[in-house]
Amino acid sequence: MKRRFLTAEWRHLLMLNYEIAPAALRPLAPPGTEIDSWNGRTFLSVVGFLFLNTRLLGLPVPFHRNFPEVNLRIYVRRDAADGRRRGVVFVKEIVPKWAVAAVARWVYNENYVAHPMQSHVQLPDAARGVGGRVEYGWTSGGRPNSLAADFAGEPALPAAGSEEEFITEHYWAYVKQRNGSALEYGVEHPPWRVWRASAARLDCDVEGNYGKDFAAALGRPPSSAFVAEGSPVAVFQGEGLAAASGLSR
Repeated sequence: MKRRFLTAEWRHLLMLNYEIAPAALRPLAPPGTEIDSWNGRTFLSVVGFLFLNTRLLGLPVPFHRNFPEVNLRIYVRRDAADGRRRGVVFVKEIVPKWAVAAVARWVYNENYVAHPMQSHVQLPDAARGVGGRVEYGWTSGGRPNSLAADFAGEPALPAAGSEEEFITEHYWAYVKQRNGSALEYGVEHPPWRVWRASAARLDCDVEGNYGKDFAAALGRPPSSAFVAEGSPVAVFQGEGLAAASGLSR
């Protein structure tokens, strides 16, 4: 078991999922991985959530424990000695804390940036006839950006083989390193219950935040959207892929 680099809670994860041609994503797959798909469909996801009770190497960092994050991610897989590993690659991650962004860039070479952010979470309450709504926003280049969804009812564990399971159940992350190699690290959490969103939107300067390559895909309505409850998580120390066959989660 590798050492836990980070522990936290990831809560109220809003996931907007967009179909995109695999050819558009292949340049982003780190060495040793390939683009993953579900029922022949490949996805790009914009995910917003709350990062709570954050600890680095077991220690809380003052004023940096609770904050929102919005990330753009793709899905990859790798055949390891212990079987197939399904993971994510973070194209870009936005947080409001510059120190969080700096540590993530330094330790993992993840593409973190810091912008002013805000969040709003209202869980559904059927007894009072109140629906749920989650919204995450950030400001970059003087323009406000946001993603939001409405949902109702009770959350449920995704069915085996479902799209919700494919999107939420990834326990590895991969990132290309400065020398051209790749790093693999494990992420541990229980399965998440999810709500299907009844309405969802992304109001974003796509080119300004993510570049021209994603403008067409992210300019359309999402092909699916849901909200995951989230849970405590642990992020383990990473290893280069050449030596990663024994990495545990």
